[in-house]
Amino acid sequence: MNAALSLGGVTVALALLWLNLRPWLKGSRDPKALLPYASGAGLGSVATICTGGALGWGAAGIASLATRGGSTGVRGVTGVSGAATLPTGRMGALTQPGAVVACVLLVGVCVLFKASGKQDKRRLVGGFVTFAILGFLPGVAYLLHWWPDTLNWLGAKGQDLANTGNAR
Repeated sequence: MNAALSLGGVTVALALLWLNLRPWLKGSRDPKALLPYASGAGLGSVATICTGGALGWGAAGIASLATRGGSTGVRGVTGVSGAATLPTGRMGALTQPGAVVACVLLVGVCVLFKASGKQDKRRLVGGFVTFAILGFLPGVAYLLHWWPDTLNWLGAKGQDLANTGNAR
């Protein structure tokens, strides 16, 4: 998957991250309050490794839109171009059972979105967009290298349970 990413796009992602974490930091710091944002972030980061699928296409599109919009915004605000191209990376790859877990994660996030209020829906979408952009950065991909491995492991355990009735 070819996702073009620039400093302007990363600026958009970091602004969304700050706008979503700031109320939590200034508030009660209840971990449950992060659930909508974290759910969207988890799905957004998974979307960056779903090459060839709708989630991957959406993540690449979001990264491209953020890159164009962020570069234009940085240039408009500062007069300096924010279009410096950044290298992209990947966290890993999904196996077939891991892809099933990613689909289950998508369904769970969709159910959460449907059941959430207006503010939590915004946070969920903000988390998705933030990590659909940041997930392409090599440093972030390196820090999240455990995420596809976890999905693959869960999928393999589910497949073992379905095949043998015993998830060892």
